[in-house]
Amino acid sequence: MNNEAVKHSPRDWLFGVMFVLLLAGLIYGMSSGAYRLGWQDMWAALQTGPTHEWYTVLYDIRLPRLLVGALAGVNLALAGCILQGVLRNPLADPGLLGVSAGAGLAAMVIMIILPQHMAWIPPAAFIGALIATALVYLLAWRQGVSPLRLVLAGVALAAFFGGLMTLLTFFYSDRVQGTVGWMAGGFTGRGWDYVLLILPYTLLGLIGSVFATKALTILSFGDDIAASLGLPVERTRLLLLTLAALLAASAVSVAGMLGFVGLIVPHIARLLIGGDFQRFVPLAALSGAVLILFADTVARTAFSPIEVPVGVLMSFVGAPFFLYLLRKAV
Repeated sequence: MNNEAVKHSPRDWLFGVMFVLLLAGLIYGMSSGAYRLGWQDMWAALQTGPTHEWYTVLYDIRLPRLLVGALAGVNLALAGCILQGVLRNPLADPGLLGVSAGAGLAAMVIMIILPQHMAWIPPAAFIGALIATALVYLLAWRQGVSPLRLVLAGVALAAFFGGLMTLLTFFYSDRVQGTVGWMAGGFTGRGWDYVLLILPYTLLGLIGSVFATKALTILSFGDDIAASLGLPVERTRLLLLTLAALLAASAVSVAGMLGFVGLIVPHIARLLIGGDFQRFVPLAALSGAVLILFADTVARTAFSPIEVPVGVLMSFVGAPFFLYLLRKAV
């Protein structure tokens, strides 16, 4: 009994810390901005309701933005965990593998060419992410998938999709104003409608990821061992890749081209709690929410009154991290 308690205490402690950081990130984000609010102001505004002078700032502007960011962070982190587990590649990430670019291109087509059908963005982004995932896997396959070929195929495909997005902005220059911030990745102007948009995908992704942890663990042993244990390898891989594409696409539809979250967060969670998927996948989901909460608030307030897209901040953090991992992997 004592051994079991010792075994589980690190996990419980880390989850407790992460929940505290999540709450701290929400409070920090709600209090920070052009108008900095103290505890008394926030409590009075939420207690008084719409008649309070700060209620609209807190409830209609800051809180939904924070929730959208946290949910997008969860989805991107889970997508990264799944991709790294399925492909057995520490460099796998929705952005680096072109999955986010495929989803972004599809979403951008809707925003620029069919703006009257904005409700189509999530399913269109999902289809684009699925196509990108399939193309990267096929391009990287040659009697197996090596980490280097996968990264190179993903970078090439992301560049190709990026060129198509640039082409769209060139031909429809009169309609691109609303997509500039979206391409940089950020949460400016995200309200409760965006929370309701991404929430079902996050819940589905969380449930799917919980059930996927056993399959991811078995796949980590290799295809031959997984098949000998009775796992339908190809079908399972297809289902997991579909789940990762859905999670990445839902995040892209509300956050734009926000990169490196799915690369950084799984490594942080694995470093903290170990390689057991049943432990580090839930921790990664929490860590993704915490990372975006703090990163978006810093990007929003560091250069006030100018707001820097959080995608730019994540690029400055993620690019060196990727180069470090690439140097270790190759």
